[in-house]
Amino acid sequence: MRRRRAVAAVGAVSAGLLVLAACDKPTPMATITVGGDSVSSEATCGGEGEALNTKTLNECLKDKGIDEISVDPTETVRFGVDPDIADNGWTILMNGQPLVDSSKKTYQAIPGSVFFNAQYGAQGDSTLVTIKEGEESTTGLWSFRLKKQDD
Repeated sequence: MRRRRAVAAVGAVSAGLLVLAACDKPTPMATITVGGDSVSSEATCGGEGEALNTKTLNECLKDKGIDEISVDPTETVRFGVDPDIADNGWTILMNGQPLVDSSKKTYQAIPGSVFFNAQYGAQGDSTLVTIKEGEESTTGLWSFRLKKQDD
């Protein structure tokens, strides 16, 4: 009886380890905060240290199933990234174009009005914002849709 329990326990531990080994390691997180609201996401593409090719990047920037947050243009939009992203350098893209220079800090703040200003490439009441990891080559993208808050 005792031997059967020991074998069962070893079997359960082994099965648990197999399940854990099959799980993908989560990618680092990026977060956008506006006022008291925030949205966090794992990488839309990449985020695992490997350089992404141009085709993958273009497909990623078209992604429609991304997290959305409402933005009052008078508020500040705060971007935060895990230290793993910051260590590789990161840039905020607006509709696929760099909005700021690359940074190795874990936090940046930008006035909300920028994301709906045609001078910066905004079109309408919705803007695709992407955090691009990597300075030499892109290793990850975290995309969010900023939607202009109704008055």
